[in-house]
Amino acid sequence: MKKNILILFLLIAAVGLGYWQGQRGLDAQRGTVAVESANELLSAGRAGGGTADNALNQVKTAGKVHTVKDGESIQAAVLAAQPGDTIRVMPGTYKEIVYIDKDDIAIVGVISDSKWPTLEGEGTRNDAILYSGNGIRIENLKITHYKGNAIMGQAGNNFVIRHNWIVDTGVYGIFPQFGQNGLIEYNVLTGIEDAAIYVGMCDNIHVAHNEVFGNVAGIEIENSRHAVVENNTAYDNTGGILVFITPGLPIKTTFDVIVRNNFISGNNHPNFGAPGSIVSGLPAGTGIVVMAADDVIIENNIIRDNKNVGIVITDHASFANVTADPESEPNPDRVQILNNIMTGNGTEPITEIKALMTLNLTTEAPDIVAVGGGKDSCIIDRARYRSIGLGNYTECTRTNTNDVASYLLPQPAERRSTDTGNKGKLAYFAICAGCHAYNARMIGPPTLTIQALYADDAQAIADYIANPVKKRPDFPAMPPQSYLDAATRLEVAKFMLTVDK
Repeated sequence: MKKNILILFLLIAAVGLGYWQGQRGLDAQRGTVAVESANELLSAGRAGGGTADNALNQVKTAGKVHTVKDGESIQAAVLAAQPGDTIRVMPGTYKEIVYIDKDDIAIVGVISDSKWPTLEGEGTRNDAILYSGNGIRIENLKITHYKGNAIMGQAGNNFVIRHNWIVDTGVYGIFPQFGQNGLIEYNVLTGIEDAAIYVGMCDNIHVAHNEVFGNVAGIEIENSRHAVVENNTAYDNTGGILVFITPGLPIKTTFDVIVRNNFISGNNHPNFGAPGSIVSGLPAGTGIVVMAADDVIIENNIIRDNKNVGIVITDHASFANVTADPESEPNPDRVQILNNIMTGNGTEPITEIKALMTLNLTTEAPDIVAVGGGKDSCIIDRARYRSIGLGNYTECTRTNTNDVASYLLPQPAERRSTDTGNKGKLAYFAICAGCHAYNARMIGPPTLTIQALYADDAQAIADYIANPVKKRPDFPAMPPQSYLDAATRLEVAKFMLTVDK
């Protein structure tokens, strides 16, 4: 009887997930959010936000409203805006790059009669929106055909990114870097060659109610702490949700990450990541990957039909394309696998997992595989899953994460400033380290390689930052950072030459 009830529940979940995915996609195409004023947009954005949303309501943008119409410039409105202002973007096509270096600016799109405000990169522009201000909010935009990123945060705290539709924007879709206290919700992203939502070196982050499909990685939490990833749908990616420590970055840890209540289904898309990058080593058919991260809790997810494996827990040594970093502890410790529903995973495992199956004298397709080091991890009712490598996992004493609504801060985080004499270091952490690890290959060559190429010539690096040219066939072209002033480019070049870890 219990078995029949479980089968019925799975069938209901499968049908519901398929309908929900299809409806979300149709809603995005039809533009069902039809609102005509900034106040209505704020109300629509807050509907159903709950505790996580309320934690950022203190980030105020209650000043003047600047309306941008088709044929006008969003960047011009940003230049005219003052902290606290809202830029309301009407339906139309905007072929530009927008840079926000002011605090408390909101860019809010108006979607009416199925028509979106669309930032169009035409396959030639690198980034759609770059922000370094604090208290930035970006809502209700369609962003497509950029080469680098759709929305990239560069050390801005207290950000909200929601209700955006992002298609084919190159390396990353939504990419907050070196920020604190941020909410990413109700976005739809597809066609991204690295991670659709990539949280890099951040703290106190909430990622919820997003739909990610057709990307290499759906959602990636990298070298970040205190994050909740919940109620997302990740399907038809190469890998669904990744929680990583990437070696060679200035922040060396990932911990306190909760992955709960997500649909992680059929992530079997062929890997089209940049050759040599870390995610290019991600096997197709992988639901969740925890690499070297600590204190990760996986709870109440539906993880199904991922042909390689449902969950992989791995150290650095066991993952492809990873260079050791002596300052990064390489093992995943204190991972907790609580109650999850897993079915249909592991039907076509990669060669390495087949070898593990042979060593463990099993032919059963695996739901969970743990390889390499790690300590003090646990699982609830391991017998319900087909697993490999969980011999040292104990029975979890914790049964749920109901005590953690969010890791967002009850008050806005302190605002980061570049007026403290550390402009070069801040720019390196917030911008350069997203693509250049110290001693490991990412999207760009390692910082060590750059130091060897340029020796003590900081000015040459600064000039290249402003106007880069493609030099190496094995790396994608670097986007120009000419929006940085000459003094900042020189300071970050000097800092890059002195970094030693």
